[in-house]
This record gives sequence, C-alpha cells and structure tokens, in this order.
Amino acid sequence: MKVAVTGGAGFVGSHVVDRLLADGHAVDVIDNLATGRRDRVNAAARLHVCDLRDARLDTLVAATRPGTVVHVAAQAAVSRSVADPRFDASVNVLGTINLLETCRRSGVRHVVYTSTGGAAYGDTDVLPTPEDHPLRPASPYGVSKTAAERYLECWAALTNGRALTLRLANVYGPRQDPAGEAGVIAIFTSRLLAGDTCVVNGDGEQTRDYVYVGDVADAVARAVASPDVAGVANIGTGAETTVNDLYRRLARLTGVSRAAEHAPAKPGEQRRSVLDAARAKARLGWSATTPLDEGLAKTVAWFRKEGHP
Repeated sequence: MKVAVTGGAGFVGSHVVDRLLADGHAVDVIDNLATGRRDRVNAAARLHVCDLRDARLDTLVAATRPGTVVHVAAQAAVSRSVADPRFDASVNVLGTINLLETCRRSGVRHVVYTSTGGAAYGDTDVLPTPEDHPLRPASPYGVSKTAAERYLECWAALTNGRALTLRLANVYGPRQDPAGEAGVIAIFTSRLLAGDTCVVNGDGEQTRDYVYVGDVADAVARAVASPDVAGVANIGTGAETTVNDLYRRLARLTGVSRAAEHAPAKPGEQRRSVLDAARAKARLGWSATTPLDEGLAKTVAWFRKEGHP
C-alpha cells in the first residue's frame, strides 16, 4: 500500500516510517523540517518538504495518491502553545483542516491521526483513563489536538471515509530532541550524560504513562493495516511512573549518583496521568511490549552513541 506520513522527519514520525517500510508499504513523507530532520528520514522513503498549510499540499497528495494518510505532524510543545496559542492552532487545527480537505479532493478515504492522551484528558476521575472519559485539556496544545479530532470525525462523516485517532501517552525513545519536544526522558538523559544537574519540578511524585516509540510505531502500523477500525483508541502502558522514580532509573543507567535538584511545581501541571489501552488491544490486537527499563536502556544507548547536535 502507498502511505503518506505527515511529520515523518520528526521523532515519532520517523519511527512510524521505518516500521511501515519494514511492513512492505511504499512511504511518502510530508514534512516542513521546522523541527524534523532530513537525516531521520529512511532512505527508502520519499521526502517532500511542504507545510500542511501550504497550497502546494493539494498537488503533492494528488501526485502521490496514497491509500492511507498517517497524520503525525504537529506543533507539539506545550510551552509554545501557551506562549503563542495562535501559532499552535494554525498548525494543529488549520493544518489538519487543510490536510483533510486535500484528502477529500484527492479521494483519500483512510486517515490515522496521532493525538495526545495526557494533554487531552487533563486531571481525571478515573485511572487508568479510558477513551470515554470527558476531555479536560489544560493547555492550548491539548485544546488544538482534541479540536482536530472533532474535525477528523466530521471529515469521515461527510466523505464516508474512515478515521482512527490514536491518543498517545508520553512517548519516549531514540531520536527524541531534548530541546524540541521536551520529553522529560530525553531531557534527563541528555543532561545526565553531559554531567549536568537535572531539575525536578515540585515534589517529583507526579506520574506519567511512558510508552516506547517502537510500540507506538507498531500501533500505527496495525491501524494502517486495519482500515475498518475507526474512532479513538488510547496508546499507553497502563502503568504509572513518578518523575522521581524515572530519575533514579536513568541515573542508574548513566552511572550518576547525585540527586536531582527540585524547583517549584509548574502551575496547572497534571498530578497523575495514565491511559487505559484495553480498546487498542481489543480492536487492533495491540499492547505495549517494551518494559520501561528496557526502553530506557535503548534510549540511553542511543544518546551515548549519537548524542545530540
């Protein structure tokens, strides 16, 4: 099958591209390279440098004629969304609308969209949190990503298309940029290997659901191969890990004995976040298979070998 992956030069997107190629698909990557990197794109894929908001997107998708579009491209920094919500919405909402309109005009009828889990649900009444829990996004990023979900549902209804939203937990692994998407695992790993002190906000007992990027790519691959599966599915491990515990694990892997420093808690930060992924298992046959310590070891090994420019 021919698959187009938006954001395929980024952290999650490049792993998705690798997996789809391994499964035998022909892959076109659409990325504006604002945060993605050309050298992350698998040589077997075709890279098209184009912004989702660009009028050229129509011609590009019409020429490549994908059977499925995997929409990973996003403005993914929560801090930037707070500082500039207009820009955040222009990428995550207007960019998605332009892509969906392009799909409609080009006859694409299957879209897989990677959304956010923790930032969509906010602080919840049920843990692990299922898909039918009310959405309570506390940042413009969470608002824009969930708004795009609604546009995706509308597109599917109007075009008789099929759309599946994957709400991702906190994704980590090789290629994550500690200065860009600001994943705490990438930040801690980079600083520990550089001999710098790590800072934990608040008491460090806040929890997150950390899912390995290879498992996320597996979920996307299963979604591409299952065009009849539509709606929303959480992609997470169902296990909570505190920031303090995460630091201890990474310090052990990097051979660092000193403790982290603590700073004031960030206003509005979620206290606990963990996803119920039972629906993904039932509908896609997917579950996370990479234990946290194994995934952290792979991540640290990558940072040791590749570093970060």
